[in-house]
Amino acid sequence: MEITSHIINEIGKEKQRQKAEPLATSSASSQSKENLQKLEAIFFVSGRFLSMSDLISLSDLNPIVIKETIEKLQQKYNKQDSAIEIIEKNNMWKMDVGQEYSSIINKLATGSAEFSTAEQKTLAIIAFKHPIKQSIVIKIRGNKAYDHIKKFANLDLIKKKKTGHTYELTLNHEFYNYFNITDPDNPLKKQIGEG
Repeated sequence: MEITSHIINEIGKEKQRQKAEPLATSSASSQSKENLQKLEAIFFVSGRFLSMSDLISLSDLNPIVIKETIEKLQQKYNKQDSAIEIIEKNNMWKMDVGQEYSSIINKLATGSAEFSTAEQKTLAIIAFKHPIKQSIVIKIRGNKAYDHIKKFANLDLIKKKKTGHTYELTLNHEFYNYFNITDPDNPLKKQIGEG
């Protein structure tokens, strides 16, 4: 009788272990996937070689997990025949495009920026001072700013409202989307008007 109850207890314990194992495996798999996505995002955004200390401070992961995760990322890109790869140089890592695509990258890299330096300065003044009269922007930036303002309005980055003989310029909601400004505490975000 005592042996039978002991066997029943052991069977019960074994069933509990079997139930717990898939949960532990599932949790570990989920954590591993999260680590992989975290490092992938870090590499994607950085665009430069990162040391182990950089990766530790950016990811809050330990060096062993980082090494394992980098290997998984490298395997992932190799399996998928991806144009993206993780390269290692002097114990530093970087996400890059494969050598066979370097001609495409060179064409893009040597192209012009989306906004000229003059346009960037004009937009910076509008963003910093808005609402601001167009006539004031023209006084500060010169007549070329008319073209800049027209371009920004066409891209819906700014709104133009007729006031007297000039326009009042304010940032549009698209400005925040375009420049990926999502921080609710951003002072520019607080100044945007509805409408």
